[in-house]
Amino acid sequence: MPTQNSALPRRAFLAAVAAGSLGPKAFGDPLIPHTVETSGVRMMTAETQRCIDRGLRWLSARQNSDGAFGVGRGYGRNVGVVALAGMAFLSSGSTAGRGPFGVEVTRATDFVLKASLPSGFINNTEGQSHGPMYGHGFATLFLAEVYGMSRRRDLREKLERAVRMIVACQNNEGGWRYENVPKEADISVTVCQIMALRAARNSGIFVPKDTVDRCIEYVCGCQNRDGGFRYRLKPRSSSQFARSAAGLVALYSAGVYDDPAITKGLQYLKTRVPRGFFEAHYWYGQYYAVQAMYQAGGDFWESWYPAIRDQLTRDQLPDGSWTDMTFSSEYATAMALVILQLPNNHLPILKR
Repeated sequence: MPTQNSALPRRAFLAAVAAGSLGPKAFGDPLIPHTVETSGVRMMTAETQRCIDRGLRWLSARQNSDGAFGVGRGYGRNVGVVALAGMAFLSSGSTAGRGPFGVEVTRATDFVLKASLPSGFINNTEGQSHGPMYGHGFATLFLAEVYGMSRRRDLREKLERAVRMIVACQNNEGGWRYENVPKEADISVTVCQIMALRAARNSGIFVPKDTVDRCIEYVCGCQNRDGGFRYRLKPRSSSQFARSAAGLVALYSAGVYDDPAITKGLQYLKTRVPRGFFEAHYWYGQYYAVQAMYQAGGDFWESWYPAIRDQLTRDQLPDGSWTDMTFSSEYATAMALVILQLPNNHLPILKR
């Protein structure tokens, strides 16, 4: 598929997208050197693999028979946390029913499917939620990855309904917000939805081109002059690490790979290479930052992954977990494992 031409000003690019002159499909293809894929052999050290193995065993031991994590009301029973844990198991190379963690993937899949409502909304009211569209976005992404790997027939209908829910909840600015209504938008929730849509499209599910085009315009509108991204279009606010990483991945997920917005965003983000301390929304930010650097490749990837790899290796607890004071250890551990295993290149959403 054609990609965005860096010579086009953004308004001209968006006009070309709207006119359909850049191709019939909703998402472009990356033009990333394949050396980033082979770097995993070098970057995935023996120590890193031992760290990952400990984390996967801990996460597996924390999963309940119904696929959830933890006990009682809490983020462990949130569909988003279950989906992220499922992504961690998928990142190891296991798929539903296959591989060392195939049972865990199946349990997580069944839990998410059970939380799928007739409207398409994926939400488990039993679990605590920071905003149900976060959970819906992560859950839809996970289902799309499982479907892309397994082609499970019982998944497709619910995945299609989940995608239609995302499309219906896009607001008039082009983004999404906490609730499953098209009223407000912020960049943090928006990246969850466009990444889910990209994964669904990659697995053969229809995604309207207009939905993607409007999302690109919204995300570009949230970029500040320093290259970072603010939380919402209005009121204007300063750039911050986590939201800037999210903005870049949102653009990559929408098929924008070669544009001044990407260049400026990467320049902003590269000054935030992990240096051994936690920032606000640490796990969320690092989850998206490592994906952005993987997409960028080259020096961005070569400097970022070893830094976050070494930091996570140092921060792992003796039992194999990582901690997070806001949500849960299951959430932090799932995020850490997805980050560390990215060089494996097992997730369809990141395959080239």
